[in-house]
Amino acid sequence: MNIALTDEALQWFKREMEVESGDTIRFYARYGGSSPFHEGFSLGMTREEPIEIGVKTVLDDVIYYIDEKDLWFFNDHNLHVDVDATIDELKYEYRK
Repeated sequence: MNIALTDEALQWFKREMEVESGDTIRFYARYGGSSPFHEGFSLGMTREEPIEIGVKTVLDDVIYYIDEKDLWFFNDHNLHVDVDATIDELKYEYRK
């Protein structure tokens, strides 16, 4: 499994969350909403220090990661992060 972010997503993080070199961004399973794999759960994201990294990618000296305990949510799919330009919000795709 891996995490991929488009250039637009990287710019979104810099603009909307003021992400800087050395920051850590966690993607996690949160209760509520829905996903392609799990009704009642959706993907959340926050700036948070890692406890037990399950998978990560480092871009522009920023660590984007998923904790080991949240890997179940992705059902063996890769996470692809982009921006929906019509609403200027992140959009997530789960790819094999």
